[in-house]
Amino acid sequence: MLFYRKFIVRKHERGLLFKDGDFVRFLEPGIYRFHEWRKRHEVECFDLTEPAFVHRLGDYFVDAMSEDVARLFTVVETGPAEVAVVYCNERVAEIVQPAERKLYWKGPVAIRAERFDLDRRLAIDAKLAKRLLAVPGLASDNLAGLRLPGRGAIFSREIAHGHVGLLYVDGELTGSLEPGLHAFWTYGPSVAIEVVDLRVKTLEVQGQEILTRDKVSLRINLTATYRFEDAEKAVGATKDPLDHLYKEIQFGLRAAVGTRTLDALLEDKSAIDRAVAERVGPKFAEIGIVVESVGVKDIILPGDMKELLGRVVEAEKAAQANVIRRREETNATRSLLNTAKVMESNAVALRLKELETLEKVTEKVGNLSVYGGLDGVLNELRSLSDLRR
Repeated sequence: MLFYRKFIVRKHERGLLFKDGDFVRFLEPGIYRFHEWRKRHEVECFDLTEPAFVHRLGDYFVDAMSEDVARLFTVVETGPAEVAVVYCNERVAEIVQPAERKLYWKGPVAIRAERFDLDRRLAIDAKLAKRLLAVPGLASDNLAGLRLPGRGAIFSREIAHGHVGLLYVDGELTGSLEPGLHAFWTYGPSVAIEVVDLRVKTLEVQGQEILTRDKVSLRINLTATYRFEDAEKAVGATKDPLDHLYKEIQFGLRAAVGTRTLDALLEDKSAIDRAVAERVGPKFAEIGIVVESVGVKDIILPGDMKELLGRVVEAEKAAQANVIRRREETNATRSLLNTAKVMESNAVALRLKELETLEKVTEKVGNLSVYGGLDGVLNELRSLSDLRR
């Protein structure tokens, strides 16, 4: 009994014909009937609207059936230091990793591949990077949405205004990056970016216990402002620029305080600022860090020294008050003497003084009886004054 098996390959499909498990040929759209007698036929159909061709015999087809492959497929093959971005109808569809081969059906979907040589350049053009990062499901540092096996395909970093990026390739500092989006292929050398803030920043040096030259223990708080002028130079010169600056300010502060007495420090606190700035400023300018300013915020005395200093200040103020009081008394006495000399030589002035005195006396008297007129009152006042003397 003859038995025929029917297969249909639709217009938007291509087929792979197998007989007893062996590949026979590719099938174009159409209806196929095969005689099933001791031989079993199978047809695998592939939809051309999904152009990526993934099959266990893909490499076999490329090697053994090159003419059919050239007619039916677009082959994207990368070298060991090469990566390719595949576009389907000008949309990013897939990234082909180094030393990898991908086959795509020719058909209604236009296939285009853009290749990149990793030996020449790891950086990705900003325009392309934005397209890759805009793919749905794309994480910040990998292309999870692009069917990528293993790790992500690109490493990206956005550098804000007022900052600079330091680029490390295989752990070695290779250059700096301006503000903006930067992306790099992750295949091959490892890539890392350290972002450095170029704006003016504040460094607080708090609670420094230091002895003055006259053995007084002080606690000093200091503030410094600084900025990176050449971040690449600074990071290349020292492992941790901020920690290095902190320690140098500490050393400068101890040197400035330890060579001065307490009185000298209290008299001119800005001397500490100048001494520390002169020590750290030129040294850090050489490695690309500008120390804008250094200033002492607080000088804290021990409790007993604070009490003693308070008594000294109190005594100084009391002495100043005594001097001022004596000066005023001297001025008042000198004024009285000058007034007496004027009245001695001028009867009119004496008369006016008498009237002034009479006015002051009568201000505190409720009822006043006058006998002998105004002259009598004045004469009586002079008599009373003479009796008191």
